[in-house]
Amino acid sequence: MDKVLNLALVGASGVVGQKIIQLLERKNFLVNNFYPLGKSSVGEVVTLQGNDYAIGDVDSFDASNANLTIFAAGSSVAKKHAESYVKKGCYVIDLSSEFRYHDEIPLVIPEINGDILDNFEEPTLIANPNCSTSQLLMALKPIHDKFNIHFLNIATYQAVSGTGKEAVEELKEQIANVNSEPKVYPKKIGFNALPQCDVFLDNNFTKEEMKLVWETKKILDEKIDVQATCVRVPVLNGHSEAVFLKLEHDASREDIINSLSGISGVCVMDDPGNLVYPTPLEQANDSEDVYVGRIRSQIIQGETWVSLWIVADNVYGKGAALNAVQIAENLLRKNKIK
Repeated sequence: MDKVLNLALVGASGVVGQKIIQLLERKNFLVNNFYPLGKSSVGEVVTLQGNDYAIGDVDSFDASNANLTIFAAGSSVAKKHAESYVKKGCYVIDLSSEFRYHDEIPLVIPEINGDILDNFEEPTLIANPNCSTSQLLMALKPIHDKFNIHFLNIATYQAVSGTGKEAVEELKEQIANVNSEPKVYPKKIGFNALPQCDVFLDNNFTKEEMKLVWETKKILDEKIDVQATCVRVPVLNGHSEAVFLKLEHDASREDIINSLSGISGVCVMDDPGNLVYPTPLEQANDSEDVYVGRIRSQIIQGETWVSLWIVADNVYGKGAALNAVQIAENLLRKNKIK
């Protein structure tokens, strides 16, 4: 990057915060002033581009010192501070779900609806999508553009890293000792699969499942009907998704592969004869791409249905840190941050 910024990072010592720092270094951001912030982590030291920084208190930080703040600390912190930071003249990118469903708050995946950023005339609050949504829509956008998706059914297989450090440790404990009792999840996650991500809502879907519904409609197309089942699985990192699409226009397996080929941020891995398909263990290790395999096309009762398997790194990759950093890149490129 050839421009500098004054960057505050809330949640700098957390799992996602640390991945954001890695990406800032990998992408050569020129950070003029860096303000790592937190609450329970105040005083801890983080490193950016070879320099050590002590984490400051988010409650007492003067947001006018920054021209961009990334919130990677959960909904309660974002709710308390994000809007006041904008009022202090600071662009805010929030990774929590706190503002995603507010009509007036843009929910952005740069490759899909990044043109929203062109309209900003002053500092704005920008919401980062849910991890499962981001990788899903990266794969679906090229297909929808060519063949028009009418209906989407999705089953997710979500890694424990999506819940945080404590969940990762809980899985490791239960692998080492199957009798270890759950603390983070309602049931044991070791050697198990839990068909519950987040809380149950009145319609008997979980909040995670409804996020896929709400966010697909807001980002991609409000006319797409979505049905989801989200499952937590004993995988340390990397979300996987089994996706079933009903299309308006006929599309063969080769048509789908061609529509995805050459798309920035999407990698097709599909050669069943040679057992080539993506897995979270192999493809979700500080990786930026969304990987798509197991591509199939069927005509069922006269309708075209396509099946996909999608894998991505839910922490470092498109599901969290990468998308936020790409939004920041776009704001800088479009000269929005002064």
